[in-house]
Amino acid sequence: MQDYRKLVVWQKAHKLVLLIYQITRSFPKEERFNLTSQVRRSTTSIPTNIVEGCGKYTQSDFANYLQVALGSTQETEYLCFLSRELEYVDDKKYKIVSQDIGAVKAMLISLIQKLRN
Repeated sequence: MQDYRKLVVWQKAHKLVLLIYQITRSFPKEERFNLTSQVRRSTTSIPTNIVEGCGKYTQSDFANYLQVALGSTQETEYLCFLSRELEYVDDKKYKIVSQDIGAVKAMLISLIQKLRN
């Protein structure tokens, strides 16, 4: 077991959650139970799975949770793209969130590979 708070990937994923919550505050009210909820849940799943994996005893188990977190990162990436296409997010915010998602995704892939080798 390790302290998830010391993992840079968790720190970046947590900041991504905070950013998504900030961005989705301005989404239309009719999206509250659809897109807003879905993108918040998928984004929150990223650091949550990292935390859960840190509580496991084997590297293989940890890698499996990181793989789930990676899937949630992919889902978040699409939902942010959809939000941009629907014009709920402006280009500037979309660029920032896309870069943050890309960084988290790259870190997860790297850590998964390290654990599985």
